[in-house]
Amino acid sequence: MNTWFLFSNDLTGRPKAGYKALDIMIKNKKFNETIKLFTAFFKIGLFTFGGGYAMLPMIQREITGKYKWATEEEVLDYYALGQSTPGIIAINTATFIGYKTAGIAGAIMATLGMTLPSLIIITALYSLISAYRENIYVQKALLGIRGAVIALILVSIVKMGKKAFKSLSSYFFGITGFLLLLVFGIPSYAIIIGAMAGAAIYAFFVKRRAF
Repeated sequence: MNTWFLFSNDLTGRPKAGYKALDIMIKNKKFNETIKLFTAFFKIGLFTFGGGYAMLPMIQREITGKYKWATEEEVLDYYALGQSTPGIIAINTATFIGYKTAGIAGAIMATLGMTLPSLIIITALYSLISAYRENIYVQKALLGIRGAVIALILVSIVKMGKKAFKSLSSYFFGITGFLLLLVFGIPSYAIIIGAMAGAAIYAFFVKRRAF
């Protein structure tokens, strides 16, 4: 199809259908939100090392602070859902936030924004890392990155803990899950299912007692 015909002016000097359609898309609020979602998550994916939990401080700054797409409590819920569903937690979280903000289009754009930086960087650097893996300077650089990632994850844990632990029941489920995972080696999916069942039973009896 000749796209020039769509975007050239007619004999009266008025813009044709292509310009009108493009103008409608640009002025459409949902379209603008999808572009913002892609840009925000592309930046998060580009400048963050260490996976989903290390991304939490930047997600909080961009999503809850700058754009106000979600509250900190909602981000914690998305992280819990992302951890409980198949796939990478950071990508799942981006998908949830994108869907909440701009529907299916928002979910697609947020997911693309989160995944493209990793794809581009890994593709570009794989041959270099493989060739210079034994280089002492490369090893020292990777060691430094690991330390920074651990610090980011610890910051995320502290911030999440302040928002998540608000009652005795939340402390109980958190400490119990930690012990079951670390001491007894119970699979994480079993702990999540048990926590969901325990929370549902607890809420049911508390609600019945209230009435």
